Amino acid sequence: MNEIPGFQDMMLPVLKILADGKEHTSRQLACEVADWFQLSEEQRTKLLPSGHKVVANWTAWATNYLHKAKLISKPKKAVYVITNEGKTLLQSSPERINIRFLKDTYPHVAAWLKDRVKSNDAINISEQHDIQPIMERTPEEIFEETYSLLRQELAAELLEQIKANSPGFFERLVVDLLLKMGYGGSHQDAGKVVGKSGDGGIDGLINEDKLGLDTIYIQAKRHEKPVPISDVRDFAGSLSGKKTKKGIFITTSSFPQSAYEFVKTIDGRIVLIDGEQLAELMIDNNLGVTTHYSYHIKRVDSDYFEDL
Repeated sequence: MNEIPGFQDMMLPVLKILADGKEHTSRQLACEVADWFQLSEEQRTKLLPSGHKVVANWTAWATNYLHKAKLISKPKKAVYVITNEGKTLLQSSPERINIRFLKDTYPHVAAWLKDRVKSNDAINISEQHDIQPIMERTPEEIFEETYSLLRQELAAELLEQIKANSPGFFERLVVDLLLKMGYGGSHQDAGKVVGKSGDGGIDGLINEDKLGLDTIYIQAKRHEKPVPISDVRDFAGSLSGKKTKKGIFITTSSFPQSAYEFVKTIDGRIVLIDGEQLAELMIDNNLGVTTHYSYHIKRVDSDYFEDL
C-alpha cells in the first residue's frame, strides 16, 4: 500500500475542494480528500494507534492550519467554507500550501507557530523518521510517533526478559497469554502442558473456549535464529496424530516465508506467532507489563457550547 499523503499535502486540495463556496462538513472533506488522492479502501480505513482514521485525522489538521491562516472559516460546528482571502490565494495558483508557506506568508500564523515551538521543546522523535521542526508536525503526530517508539522499545525489552528466563517460565508464559486472550477458563481446566522437548519448546493443550468445545494444540520454541520449516511441518504432522486441525506455534524469533506459505496449504489451521507479535500480544493483554503513566487526550465538546 502506498503512503497516505501527509496533512501538509492535503492543505491545497482541501482549499481547492472548498473553492466551490459551499459549506463542507469535516466528514465530507475527509471523503473528498480521499477521492482527490484516489486512495484505496485500505488506505481510507487505515487507523492510527489511537483508533482514529488517518485520512480523517490528517484532513482535520489541514483544515486547522488553513483556519488559523484565515483562508477558510468555520460558520458552525465541524463545517468549513472558503474565505475571500482563500479565494485570493487560489487565484495566484500556488504550487503547494504547507506550514512553511503559511508561516512566511501570514504573520499571524508565524506568531502562533512560535508559541507552539516554545511550548513543545522537542525536535526529533525517532531515528526512524526524518528530523522535522516541531512546528511542522501536529501534536497528534508527535504523540503517535512517541507512543510507537516507546512501544517498540518495550516489546524489545520483553523479548530480552523472556529469553533470559528458563524454559519452564516460557511454558507458563505461553499458557498465561492464551488464557489472557480468552482461551479456556483457568490454569486448572484450560491450559495443560503435556510435554517437554528439552530444547526450550513446549507442547501443550488449551481449550478454545470456556466450555471446552474444542481443543487447540500448542507448540512454543525459544529460538535466536528463524524456526526451520521442518519444525513447522513436524508440528502439522503432530496435529494430524492428535486428530485436531487447530494449532498455535509460538517462537521468540521468527518464521521463514516458506513457513507461512506452507500453513496455507495444509488441511487445518495453524497460527504462527513470531517474537515481535508475541511481545505485541503481551502488551495488548497486559501480561508482564504495568502501566507507568496514563494520558487522556481530550477535545472540546462542541455540543456543550451549542446555544440551544
